[in-house]
Amino acid sequence: MSKRIAVMDLGTNTFHLLIAEGNATDYKAIVHEHDSVKLGEGGINKGVIQPAAYARGIATMQKFKDNITKNGVESVIAVATSAIRNASNGQQFIDEIAEKTGICIELIDGEQEAAYIYQGVKLAGGLSDQTSLIMDIGGGSVEFIVGNNHSMLWKQSFEIGAARLMDKFHRTDPIPADAIGALNSYLEEQLISLIAVTKKYPVSKLIGSSGAFETFAEVIELQKGNTFSLDIKNYDFDFGELIAVTNNLIASSHAERENTKGIIPIRIDMIVVASLITRFIIHRLDISDVSMSTYSLKEGVLAELMN
Repeated sequence: MSKRIAVMDLGTNTFHLLIAEGNATDYKAIVHEHDSVKLGEGGINKGVIQPAAYARGIATMQKFKDNITKNGVESVIAVATSAIRNASNGQQFIDEIAEKTGICIELIDGEQEAAYIYQGVKLAGGLSDQTSLIMDIGGGSVEFIVGNNHSMLWKQSFEIGAARLMDKFHRTDPIPADAIGALNSYLEEQLISLIAVTKKYPVSKLIGSSGAFETFAEVIELQKGNTFSLDIKNYDFDFGELIAVTNNLIASSHAERENTKGIIPIRIDMIVVASLITRFIIHRLDISDVSMSTYSLKEGVLAELMN
């Protein structure tokens, strides 16, 4: 009997719990749940977890603990990323979780985060012999990985996540043209090392890891009258459809996004800056082959544990 493993990915916006058994290449998910904790709300660029967000985080972890106990899990790992990593009260949060639930949170840096994301995308079978750029847009940070199905050639984490960009640039809705210009200039400055590395390793494909890319795919398919399920591992975008959906999202109002089928509540506002960063990368690196992987950090952690 294979042992049951629980993996928690405690992100800036969302806390994920995955309980699975089996082996890395063929595991069975027993529980797959996520809570929109919005840990970065009100304090993301101030470097502090605000009281309401802190309380939501504690409550979600207590709920996850109940689920873990109920499902007879033998091995538990919880990893925390950008928001907790950079918060002045992040360690206090970790200590309180340990005291209240017995769950020990492992704080990982951006490099480790990127390595796990690569493992997750590789596990989903989204990589080939060609050199691809993997992008994972989180709330606090964005990870970029250059690699193929044989190896990871380069990786870096940038503190330019959707919650941070929204706080800095998306203050009026719809987002004004001057804010879009300022955001693009900011990305150009922040991503110098990424742009430089793609001259050394030219990339022909962009793979968006979960998150916003799942929203793009779901909105596209639902608008065509198709059903869409995140049970798939990979999805190839029609480039014209991707450009059209990001155009529409960037130009939309909060109410329009709220009424768009396929956008989960946590992404209603963040999808705008996520669309802008996606568009920036596509245009700046001249990429027209884009796909999405539903596997990300937690699947990468799971793969490592199961191996």
